[in-house]
Amino acid sequence: MPSPFPGMDPYLEARWPEVHASLIVYARNQINRQLPTDLQANIEENLAVRVDVEGDRGIRPDVHVAEDGGSAGLQTVSSQVAVAEPVVVPRAPYPERHVEIVNQAGRVVTAIEFVSLWNKIGRRNRDQYWRKQLDYLDAGVNLVEIDLVRQGDYVLAATLTEIPQFEPTPYLVCVYRNECPDQFEIYRVPLDVPMPNIPIPLRVDEADVVLQLQLLIDDCYRDGRYDRIDYQADPQPAFDVEHTAWIDTRLRGQGRRK
Repeated sequence: MPSPFPGMDPYLEARWPEVHASLIVYARNQINRQLPTDLQANIEENLAVRVDVEGDRGIRPDVHVAEDGGSAGLQTVSSQVAVAEPVVVPRAPYPERHVEIVNQAGRVVTAIEFVSLWNKIGRRNRDQYWRKQLDYLDAGVNLVEIDLVRQGDYVLAATLTEIPQFEPTPYLVCVYRNECPDQFEIYRVPLDVPMPNIPIPLRVDEADVVLQLQLLIDDCYRDGRYDRIDYQADPQPAFDVEHTAWIDTRLRGQGRRK
């Protein structure tokens, strides 16, 4: 059974780690079928440290230790008490996967990022992603960013505040072409229509290939057996009133909500 939504299914965000992994594989396959013979799309991995807590968010700890100027006395007492020897464990990084189009010499022509929740939540997580983003741009690599998660802060390379009368949609795509370093292409991805086909830039004077986002999501939904999703509750995070009403009407009309 297909998804009840014509475009992105907002309930997939609750299963994003699995959906993200599938999107990476399906996008690689779809792009490779279109590339010139001397280019290849690969799934690449780099390691980052995941920070689970928002850096600028107020946190109330279970136990609080405060400095009050009496630290010297505290040191004297503490030094007389033996403490257990710790087992030191390094902070484990986690893999961030993306698609890279490379030439036969291994040079990266285009990078395709499906933005993850962990790129958007937490100040240090965002800083890590922005550093990677700048590395692409400084290296002369085309960059395609596809943001299909609504949680977290905006992290795409384009600054939306500089676009007059721009109305953001729940999901967005940003395309940066190295041959046009002073501009970005923004593609709106509404909830109520099929997802757009996105141009994937290659080398200068070379025709774009096309990433059909709707086919990717349809494949993820089918292969992940997400037709078992319970659509009775509203998706999280919550939409505004207008989108919430549309979702309810859509699900009832598709027979997926009572």
